Amino acid sequence: MREEIATFLANDVKDPRIMGLVTVTAVEVTRDLRHAKVFVSVLGSESQRAATFDGLAGVAAHLRGRVGRALRLRVAPEIEFRNDDSVAHAAKIEQLLAQVRRERPADAGDPPPSSEDEAADD
Repeated sequence: MREEIATFLANDVKDPRIMGLVTVTAVEVTRDLRHAKVFVSVLGSESQRAATFDGLAGVAAHLRGRVGRALRLRVAPEIEFRNDDSVAHAAKIEQLLAQVRRERPADAGDPPPSSEDEAADD
């Protein structure tokens, strides 16, 4: 289901509100297949993200029918889009780690010897 939704969003959606990089990260479906939470990561500004979610809500009904037909389901799930900010969070962490690497001196890899280490050498 995740692949079908991702393909639809990447290739078939022409809604101008859906902008920025949209990635389907996960899909949670209820046992009865009547509801699906589609987690998406949207890279872009806050206004682009808001517009994209408005656009996604607008295509949800069409997507529901397409998923039902593609997966040959008797009842197609009602689709709800949810924000998954884990990709943005991971990018922020990577950015912070890169900053620490740049600021740290090259020879700072080994900690300085402690006074106990020096006493043991005598």
